[in-house]
Amino acid sequence: MTKLRVGLLFGGRSVEHEVSIASASSIFRALDPTRYEVSLIAIDHEGRWFLAPPALAPQLAVGGEEVRLPTIPGETALVRVAPGDARPVAELDVIFPIVHGHGGEDGTLQGLLELAEVPYVGAGVLGSAVQMDKEVSKRLLAAAGLPVLPWRRVRAAELERRGEELAAEVIDALGLPLFVKPANLGSSVGIHRVTTAEDLLPGLRDAARYDTKILVERGIAARDIEVALLGNDSVEASIPGEIRTKREFYDYEAKYIDEDTELLVPAPVSESLAQALREAAILAFEALEGEGLGRVDFLVERETDAFFVNEVNSLPGFTDGSMYPKLWEATGLPYPTLLDRLIELALERHHGRRKLVTQYSRS
Repeated sequence: MTKLRVGLLFGGRSVEHEVSIASASSIFRALDPTRYEVSLIAIDHEGRWFLAPPALAPQLAVGGEEVRLPTIPGETALVRVAPGDARPVAELDVIFPIVHGHGGEDGTLQGLLELAEVPYVGAGVLGSAVQMDKEVSKRLLAAAGLPVLPWRRVRAAELERRGEELAAEVIDALGLPLFVKPANLGSSVGIHRVTTAEDLLPGLRDAARYDTKILVERGIAARDIEVALLGNDSVEASIPGEIRTKREFYDYEAKYIDEDTELLVPAPVSESLAQALREAAILAFEALEGEGLGRVDFLVERETDAFFVNEVNSLPGFTDGSMYPKLWEATGLPYPTLLDRLIELALERHHGRRKLVTQYSRS
């Protein structure tokens, strides 16, 4: 049987570079070597692409041969960057991008892959962009009739001009406590839980270090419940899982460092709530143009069980300990089979789009 040539693309220029490498390491170990010929493609902190030598671990891939992907439709081979030597070095049938954050899951990388017409795992340009932008996604989710917490948008330029006045306006509109988040970042980087008026302005200024747009959201006493999605036109939802942390909220340390963080799969919720969350997750995924995979994060109010869509993640973490693969494992889809299905969905979408007419004809 001819092996499918998979480019596992990871790293990137965002603050989630190391998380991406951890995800790629887990995927690399789980991909069936009898089915796939895997090329490790590392993106360094400057945005340069490197093709790793065979059998090299992902964390060591940066420093291999520098390559690029030509934006010529149908030419799905990586080529050398060396001056005067643009020979192809790796033919690819599909790319599995596991580049988290800016430049990876915000639509920019997907745009490159679309120009090259290479099949790839995950959401397209639009879906990636709107899911990455927490503030735009809030507007679209609200327009679709899905429950979201009250929020305000803050621009970094406006914050610089009239920070104290702006902070007072936000508190008047939303009250306390509040959550301050860079609009286009993941892994809880730059997020602050604000409980006093004095802490809001410093939190806003820190978030502005990471993004020019900031989301400020009303804080509630809530449980963190997540649902995994899989599919293109026909979408499946996993059983819900719950995240419990002893920290103030589910921040970067709780996600990747703190050993006390608990992932409860399935989440200890009623059957009726679990079903409502699964149905809402599919609606949120569809409202934000999800494709392939996604994870919907909910906030479930402790006293009432009322739930709110917190965000939709187009490229969730894929480490051995990440919630997305754990949810599918518990739903009956083991990690290697999940990867097979994601690659199948990428090829299915690509083949469907290739049938579209791209030249005008009067006949």
